[in-house]
Amino acid sequence: MNVYHVPMPHAIRMRLIILLVLCASACAVWIIPASSHNAANFDLRVHFLDVGQGDSVLIQTQGGAEVLIDGGKDGSAVRELARIMDFGDRSIDLVVGTHPDTDHIGGLIDVLKSYQVGTMLMTENRGDSDAAATYFDLAKQEQAQIVYARRGQEFALDASTTLRVLFPETNPEDMESNASSIILQLQYGSSTFMFTGDAPKSIEEYLVLAEGEHLKSDVLKVGHHGSRTSTSELFLEEVRPQYAIISAGEDNTYGHPHVEVTDMLFNKRVQIYETSKEGTISFFSDGQRVWVE
Repeated sequence: MNVYHVPMPHAIRMRLIILLVLCASACAVWIIPASSHNAANFDLRVHFLDVGQGDSVLIQTQGGAEVLIDGGKDGSAVRELARIMDFGDRSIDLVVGTHPDTDHIGGLIDVLKSYQVGTMLMTENRGDSDAAATYFDLAKQEQAQIVYARRGQEFALDASTTLRVLFPETNPEDMESNASSIILQLQYGSSTFMFTGDAPKSIEEYLVLAEGEHLKSDVLKVGHHGSRTSTSELFLEEVRPQYAIISAGEDNTYGHPHVEVTDMLFNKRVQIYETSKEGTISFFSDGQRVWVE
């Protein structure tokens, strides 16, 4: 299992330096370059950003780490980030592009132009859009650590928060774009969030076989904007979320979310939130409970 340590925020780094000096340790110490934002004054916040017909999620941990999963199709994510993040904060510790569809990575182009990024998690699947080509070119120029997603990787965001890769298991460059989606599970204490990109039912059901009860999550980012191609009943029975988030544009031409999906969620007593109706949706967790602010 590969474990990646996201660089620690400046405030925490300084406290550790002071502690090491006071202890007068004789051991050699290597300090990993840190991001500039301060430690957060809350436990965990997960913001499902209103980016229209697309996906974008900002994670802010208790230790001050910031993670962006996807960026929608245009500059909407950057505008939302400016509203949520601290004034003057121009760095993001980890950026994830789940797959190369424009409504997921198109907006990350503006993110890479506007923010310094420490680590980038991506897939070898390149797609065929102009937005994807631009995004991958900019990623090479960013001088960030680039990691290709593989099942079993873990990103230690801070001492109590871990982001785990559930899919893909192998190089997905020859897969259909949606099927290559990076699937992630965030854990803070006993609180868990599931992010599925646009993964279709076949991938969800593979994960049921591979993970079983470990898929259990308090919050599910519903796959493919609530399309009937995702959110199989088998998968939903294992995830058993309390909340489901559907990120889609108002009156979109795809008809998302499809009524089959919302009916199934309703019948399983899952509380549904839609960005098209409520704008950006922010969750809070103290490591035991999860709720919407």
